[in-house]
Amino acid sequence: MGFAKLERAALCAALDAVDPGAPTLCEGWNAHDLAAHLWLRENDPLSMPGMFLPALSGVTRSRTERLLRRWDYRELVDRIRRGPLPPSLFALPGVNELANTAEFFIHGEDVRRANGNGPRVTTPAFENQVARSLASMAKLFLRDAPSGIVLERSDTHERLRVLPGATTITLVGVPSELLLFASGRMSVAEVRAIGDEADVAELYAHHQGM
Repeated sequence: MGFAKLERAALCAALDAVDPGAPTLCEGWNAHDLAAHLWLRENDPLSMPGMFLPALSGVTRSRTERLLRRWDYRELVDRIRRGPLPPSLFALPGVNELANTAEFFIHGEDVRRANGNGPRVTTPAFENQVARSLASMAKLFLRDAPSGIVLERSDTHERLRVLPGATTITLVGVPSELLLFASGRMSVAEVRAIGDEADVAELYAHHQGM
């Protein structure tokens, strides 16, 4: 079983455990809003551009509102659990694994940690998979950092230089926690930041992630 399938199940379990109005770490979104985003992302290509382009956000918003009226929360979560169907590109095994493993982990933690839960227990194999994802995504996620960035795995002590700089902040944690930090979830990520105090303070104050 691929990691994306496992993370889809964990995400849906997190959504099942809360009411539709439960908070998430996604600003302005409750659990029902997040579920709608997840379904649209995989199944409604017309809504996708507005997730990234402000000029088209009205289209995404109207399609989200229509979806929220179409299915109640539990039905929507069940449909996410079943996964996308062709012709969605996300139904392709290679695309699913590449695009969804990190996405589903992050959003599952958006639900869990906003509702009082701590980090999940993960496996070394999963952490290695996340580390590979970080190697390709971290530079984009951390592009607004005020200094150079190095990621250090607390489990293996491997280091990855993400960004150069006159000064350097080293972020220390397991890859899944580093992923949460890089994606903008600094307040809940179990990560230690080592570097100039002013640089670290600026990173925490202004980092946006994805």
